[in-house]
Amino acid sequence: MLTVPIEPSNPRYRGPLEREARKLADWAGEGSEIVLLGSIATTKYVEPLLPILGDRLLFPAEFVGRGDMSRGGLMLRHVRAGMQLHYIPVATAVRHGPRPAKLPKLRRRDF
Repeated sequence: MLTVPIEPSNPRYRGPLEREARKLADWAGEGSEIVLLGSIATTKYVEPLLPILGDRLLFPAEFVGRGDMSRGGLMLRHVRAGMQLHYIPVATAVRHGPRPAKLPKLRRRDF
């Protein structure tokens, strides 16, 4: 994977991603929702996946404005609290926004 540039215009990246997305869409069925936990701010995932998955492609609204580490920290906190994130369709969402406040530090006993 490191030898292939991750760009929507690169067929060596896009081809396998689209092929597997079609398999996932067929396997999951029409009424399913598919959650993207990767970056929604760039086109590297959204551009190839959206035409295949359409309105079934969702992402956590809380991800807007967050980087990789912040998204991971947010998911960790929600899992520990037993809370689900709020999923919205990628197709109609605002995918860029202001950076949210930093997450509160975890106390040592929270690990």
